[in-house]
Amino acid sequence: MSEAPGGTVAGPDGRPRCPWGVSTEDYLAYHDEEWGRPVHGDDALFERLSLEAFQSGLSWITILRRREGFRTAFSSFRIASVATFTDADRERLLADPGIIRNRAKIDATVANARVLAEWPAGELDELVWSYAPETGRPAPETVADVPAVTDESTALAKALKKRGIRFVGPTTAYALMQACGLVDDHLATCTARRAPER
Repeated sequence: MSEAPGGTVAGPDGRPRCPWGVSTEDYLAYHDEEWGRPVHGDDALFERLSLEAFQSGLSWITILRRREGFRTAFSSFRIASVATFTDADRERLLADPGIIRNRAKIDATVANARVLAEWPAGELDELVWSYAPETGRPAPETVADVPAVTDESTALAKALKKRGIRFVGPTTAYALMQACGLVDDHLATCTARRAPER
């Protein structure tokens, strides 16, 4: 990897990217095509929220490489389906080598689906996106400029917890905000950074 201007690193095609985005082939595709792109829809946001919770204490690549296994195990993260999971499903998940077999995280995912199944359609989307910060925030120049927690992520985590959502703190909420495009934390000179809104 060669250094590019502004804290980025040249990828295999020579274009500048965030340093983490060129560390593995899996990350390259995720960085270029998904991370920081707007995600809408209750089921899609439930998936991202669940995966961020599973990531807690682990590296994201661990989750990314098991994402298809998670999707299979959790009925493509359809809230209505996961909300009906039984004790037998829980035991199946605890024995599934295609996911992270953490009892507390599995239980939280099912419990969260049960809570969200009671919400009107679109309410998770509306709630999450209501915490998107105002546009115009300066682009980070280096990885050191990217926060782990913000006032908005702290408020989002608090709002989700108040509504009964488990396993979400301010750091997990900020990772969700980054992954789902509420914020664009691609470095200023990164090729994947979105054009500023006019």
